[in-house]
Amino acid sequence: MTEREQEILALLRQDPMIAQQELADRLGISRSALASHISSLMRQGYVQGRGYVLREGPYAVVIGGANMDICGCSHDNLRIGDSNPGRVRTSAGGVGRNIAENLARLGTDTRLLSAVGNDQYGHHLLDVTQRAGVDVRQVLVLDGQATSCYLSLHDGSGEMSCAVNDMGIIDELTPARLTPLSGFLGAASLWVLDTNLATHTLDWLFERQGEHIIFVDTVSVAKVEKIRPWLHRIHTLKPNRSEAEQLCGFTIAGPDTWPMAAAWFHRAGVQRLFLSLGDQGIFYSDGEQQGHLPVLGSPVVNVTGGGDAFMAGLAHAWLLEQGIMETTRFALGCAALTVNCSDTVFSGLSKAAVERMLEEYPC
Repeated sequence: MTEREQEILALLRQDPMIAQQELADRLGISRSALASHISSLMRQGYVQGRGYVLREGPYAVVIGGANMDICGCSHDNLRIGDSNPGRVRTSAGGVGRNIAENLARLGTDTRLLSAVGNDQYGHHLLDVTQRAGVDVRQVLVLDGQATSCYLSLHDGSGEMSCAVNDMGIIDELTPARLTPLSGFLGAASLWVLDTNLATHTLDWLFERQGEHIIFVDTVSVAKVEKIRPWLHRIHTLKPNRSEAEQLCGFTIAGPDTWPMAAAWFHRAGVQRLFLSLGDQGIFYSDGEQQGHLPVLGSPVVNVTGGGDAFMAGLAHAWLLEQGIMETTRFALGCAALTVNCSDTVFSGLSKAAVERMLEEYPC
């Protein structure tokens, strides 16, 4: 599916009975160009017949943060306590929102559950995310609350040196506000959670998990402790080395310690572990198969969104019932395409783009 087709599909989900001319006007394209895109969507099975009847099938729900990313990149090494010449960019971000956009770009029917303020940043986030193909109808838009912002500083190599987040609004995504959405949550094939959610919200979701598969993005060392009581409920976990060490309690150093870490998490009940080792790649394990794969591609322009793209790749591949090694390679391809661009989410991400990259890096 092309980026324009994703945008059309998102608008049709909002209003399936929209007139073709109005839809073309909102997209800024001609009616004949729109008709060509609609025909393509019909051939792919996303739209069926008159009235833009949308195909209903399995969908993933991503529950987590949505914020504006403000990224400062120094031209050279960062000098702490001094002014550093460089570039400052703003873009739509947030772990949950980024995962949702990446998933939609890969072709997965994706719904986002988050909270934004009724302000300029909030409306911008909704617009950008919807145009990427994500269903944002369940996102809370709250008066009197500021949309989250995430400020990161990077050196000349693209590596992040530090970050500051103002994400208080995510605490408004409370069990009381989620309870009316129980039917929406219950119909999903997959829940993807990030640990920006408040502890009591994560507890509420795990307590009502039922048979749902849950993937968790650990986000940071400071927030990973929230999921310790629920490790036995997690299907897929993607920590980095520091986050994994915080949970398992021992140092994860050389390759001989990677299987030890995986064994600890499997004993705790995690079904699949994808241990992020930075520039050393990924160690993966499901208790039966395990292995190590290096990162793909170079150079690195911006590492900020790589982990979010990797998680989206894991979710998409799982929905396609791929094996764990194939899943890891696919997710690494998603991450590689993302870190090679300056934006937090790569607008050219697609299943086809990932497959082309993997052809360049055979096993």
